[in-house]
Amino acid sequence: MSLRLRVLSPLAAVVALAGCAASPSRPPAAPNRIDDKAVDALYAKLDEASRGYEDALKMQSGGDPGADAALHKALDELLRSAAQCGATAGCEAQRFFSTFDRLLRLKDGGELAGEPAEQTLPDTQSDEDTAGEQSPVLQAMPQAQRTVTLLRGHKLSDLIAMNGPVKAALEEWLTQMRPNLMDAWVNYQYLRYRMWPEYRKADLPEALLFGILAKESGGKVHAMSRSGAAGPLQFMYATGLRFGLATVNGFDERFDPALAARANAAYIDEQLKALNDNLEFVLAAYNGGEGRMRRVAAANPDASFWDPKIYFTLSPETREYVPMVLAAAWLFLHPERYNLEFPKVDGEPGQIELAQPASLAELTVCLGQAGGMRDGWFRTLRNLNPALNPQVEQPAGTRLQVPKVLEAAYRQSCAAGPWQTLAADLHEAALPAPPPETQRPRTYVVRRGDTLSSIVRKLGCSNVQALAELNRLRAPHYALHPGQALHLPQCARN
Repeated sequence: MSLRLRVLSPLAAVVALAGCAASPSRPPAAPNRIDDKAVDALYAKLDEASRGYEDALKMQSGGDPGADAALHKALDELLRSAAQCGATAGCEAQRFFSTFDRLLRLKDGGELAGEPAEQTLPDTQSDEDTAGEQSPVLQAMPQAQRTVTLLRGHKLSDLIAMNGPVKAALEEWLTQMRPNLMDAWVNYQYLRYRMWPEYRKADLPEALLFGILAKESGGKVHAMSRSGAAGPLQFMYATGLRFGLATVNGFDERFDPALAARANAAYIDEQLKALNDNLEFVLAAYNGGEGRMRRVAAANPDASFWDPKIYFTLSPETREYVPMVLAAAWLFLHPERYNLEFPKVDGEPGQIELAQPASLAELTVCLGQAGGMRDGWFRTLRNLNPALNPQVEQPAGTRLQVPKVLEAAYRQSCAAGPWQTLAADLHEAALPAPPPETQRPRTYVVRRGDTLSSIVRKLGCSNVQALAELNRLRAPHYALHPGQALHLPQCARN
């Protein structure tokens, strides 16, 4: 057994024995009798074990032959103290978890005896558990695309603490959110060739990309939140501009999966440098804004995201967001541990050239469920051709990005024949126009408190970008004033 594995086992036991320490919860109400001396004694043992562990790491880095025994002595003391804490009234088990979290990061720094500090792992390095079991998800991927490193060589799985919030998030993904997880997986497999290369260039783990995508949009490229965040990775307009996502020829580049992945990787890299390489802090910044998290990191350089003093100062949305992303990333790496089987998806990219004019909607009808796609191909066609309006016919000769499996299906069902005729007939159907007296108003008068996003929600169609362009409003503030009359797109309503 290697020294690394011998060290991991006692540390894992500390987490198991710590119990509630694995979850950032508020300290329970103090019982009537608290033995202050016993609690103080346990805290003293914790501090002593922590110092002993750090000293043992230094001894190992210097090649001291007694380091191994010192390390095990410190870990044994930590283990005994953690077990006693759970049975001692007034003892805050969170302290033991926070210490474990810090020691785990020290261990991940590559300071164990006989092991050089890890730098970037080679691409053939797979993310394995301590028993050497390899995820079938990674097995199915090309060897050259198994980059799972993060933070200067640390494995992503070493950075995901299996605490209460993450376990709760795992259960949510595996129960009520399971259909969303499966949809995100399928959508991502067809987008993978567009998005993953950008993460790989940044030496960021693919599992993290999937976790963010699953939580943010479920892999729906045209997703837009009520707050105005848009695209598969949900960039706000101003943040998108900061990372190169502009509006070009009327197309919002936040909807481009490759460009969005590139911007997201740049954001993650920037925030890792600013937030002490703390992954949870970075995810919290992505969800709730980096300003607050930078202040927290500056004031608490060694703090854990899960420390109640930090955890409970964040919004409920951010406290839910971070573990959900981490849990989705963990399931991406290790589905077999949770009786989870992702569907096999052939995401090899392909291309078709339209033999005659057709819209994405028409192609969806004539392709049907080709290739075993139970829910049809509308979402995938939109995701791979994000700049196209799905209802607008594209001229013959237009090249469209599609999964390779659809190339033959297009020639068989959509280039000509009865399914193509049916699709065209359905698409040409005209809805009856309302009589003149019931025509929807074509202007909207701004009221106090209105924002462009709230107006779009009231209208029920269009989007912020279209409304802003129609009224020549400048991003990112879209200045409005009460009484201002806005021109509305034809489909808009009050």
